[in-house]
Amino acid sequence: MDQVFDLAIIGGGINGCGIARDAAGRGNSVVLCEMKDLASGTSSWSTKLIHGGLRYLEYYEFRLVREALIEREILWKIAPHISRPLLFVLPHHAGLRPSWLLRLGLFLYDHIGGRKLLPATRSVDLAHDMVGQPLIAGRYTRGFEYSDCFVDDARLVALTARDAADRGAEIRTRSRATDIRQVGGIWHVTVQNMLDDTRSVIQARALVNAAGPWVENVLSSGAGVNARAKVRLVQGSHIVVPKLYDHDRAYIFQNADGRIVFAIPYQSDFTLIGTTDTDYSGDPADVRATAQDIAYLCDAVGGYLAKPVKPSDVVWTYSGVRPLYDDGASEAKAATRDYVFELDQQNGAPLLSIYGGKITTFRRLAEEALERLAPWLKGTRAKEGWTATASLPGGDFDVHGFAALAEKLRRDYPFLGAAHALRLAHAYGTRATVMLGNATSSDALGRDFGATLTEREVNYLVAHEWAISAEDIVWRRSKLGLRLSNEQIAALDDWLGTHRGQQSQTPRRSAGAA
Repeated sequence: MDQVFDLAIIGGGINGCGIARDAAGRGNSVVLCEMKDLASGTSSWSTKLIHGGLRYLEYYEFRLVREALIEREILWKIAPHISRPLLFVLPHHAGLRPSWLLRLGLFLYDHIGGRKLLPATRSVDLAHDMVGQPLIAGRYTRGFEYSDCFVDDARLVALTARDAADRGAEIRTRSRATDIRQVGGIWHVTVQNMLDDTRSVIQARALVNAAGPWVENVLSSGAGVNARAKVRLVQGSHIVVPKLYDHDRAYIFQNADGRIVFAIPYQSDFTLIGTTDTDYSGDPADVRATAQDIAYLCDAVGGYLAKPVKPSDVVWTYSGVRPLYDDGASEAKAATRDYVFELDQQNGAPLLSIYGGKITTFRRLAEEALERLAPWLKGTRAKEGWTATASLPGGDFDVHGFAALAEKLRRDYPFLGAAHALRLAHAYGTRATVMLGNATSSDALGRDFGATLTEREVNYLVAHEWAISAEDIVWRRSKLGLRLSNEQIAALDDWLGTHRGQQSQTPRRSAGAA
């Protein structure tokens, strides 16, 4: 007899994977299907921040900001390898928000979220402090420095899915839900395998629609639900340029249009600049950063930095569509970033659809989603709130212990270069040793694809993290696409195609799993 899961989830972004992890940890049988790769939609196109959202205070989103601020340090603690504290410099721009308003906002930011580990806000004399040196001389003399955190967003998704699978969840990538029906109080989800075009049916007592920008498409796939909520698609574009300054602070710049733009140290040798906020129509899979987006971001930072940024400096762009809840806001920048649930109980079988949400609050979103579904779920292994203290794979070390972890990796594998060891420590944390195994030389890692990417690592990502293509590996499991040539990426794809038949498409239980 076909298995009937407690919970089926459509969507392999951060919200879907977060719910899968929490539900599996509570003892529920869970299956998740994602039509492409994990984090291939909105979740890999963020500004890479775990933050409260300072500007949301202007829209009186106090509950959202407080919840996000609380989550900052929780996520840093459970994933200290892929996240880290980041100090932001906010120059005061005469004629825009007054300094008293900035000071008040930062006071609230420091105190409403239970900050314990991150440094408090301080005033900065930009005329004399090193963080003022990259700015246009004489234009900005006062500013503030405050704390948030940086995160590798796509790895956050992959590791959350990995932990869900280690706790019993079934994760199916390249599996598109094509039809949804309810039969005898059980959801029947027809799934198409995008690799071989075969079809199968998933049965579940409860269904979560975490399809992000495609949330309404899922509802139109035969679910029989007349959704009351509507999704507002908002495009956010980013650019990456060669490193603009030498210190480790990020900047938050105010623009005359009321928006803010970040400039963030990125991947050691680059600066990440973003984001835009414009309404989007069309297929979310086709979204691209436009010439207008690129020019806007260049001009935005050009109003602050002494060194101009030109479109010709851009080495990479990315753009994503945020599936926000349509609250009727007149401008995209004012639309709420809070998450909204719509629960339909057609014939007694629940369908929970998710609108909006931020990477920062994914863990709380998952808890609340399972609270809504509690009457239909019978899991007993773990209690609500367990995800706040359980480390993600590789994150089982103290937040202040990353340097020691990286040094130990160098001692245990002395053939690794310093930059290589540091990258592996950031990507895999304590599980870097699982990936490297008993290797005693560089040759033992197999083929070198360039930029420190080896055959050993590629095989690990295929076996444990659902990677199939070069794009999965160089743009989501890592950002080595910034350092590899087109020819090297093509060679990796060719190698993966040749070896695909020898590798399992269903990642096995990870070593060291709970």
